[in-house]
Amino acid sequence: MRGSSERVNETLKTELQKRLALAGVVVEETRLTHLAYAPEIAGDMLRRQQAQAIIAARKKIVHGAVSMVEMALTELLAKEVVKLDEEHKATMVGNLLVVLCGEAQAEPVINAGTLYR
Repeated sequence: MRGSSERVNETLKTELQKRLALAGVVVEETRLTHLAYAPEIAGDMLRRQQAQAIIAARKKIVHGAVSMVEMALTELLAKEVVKLDEEHKATMVGNLLVVLCGEAQAEPVINAGTLYR
C-alpha cells in the first residue's frame, strides 16, 4: 500500500462510487488518512521492527569495534610497542571485541602471572 497509494485510492474511489451511485452520491476523491494493523498483528509487527532495529544497531557496533581493533593492532605494530605472535593477537582481538561490543561496563583484570603455564 505504501508503494502504490494512488492505485489504492483510485480502486477505493471506484468501489465506493459503485455503491453510492444508487443514492445519487458522486465520489470525487478518496484518500486513506490512517492505516493501522489489527491488534493481534500489531504486537508482532512491533516486535519485528524492534528486532530489525536491534540487528541494525548491533551491526554498527560490531563494524565500529572491528575498525577499532584493526586500528589498535596497526598502531601497536607500527610504533613497535609490543610484538605479538598470532595466539596473543587472537587473545587481544577477542578481549577488545568483548569490551567494545559488550553491554556491561568493562571490569579490569590484573594478570598476576603469565597467559601460559
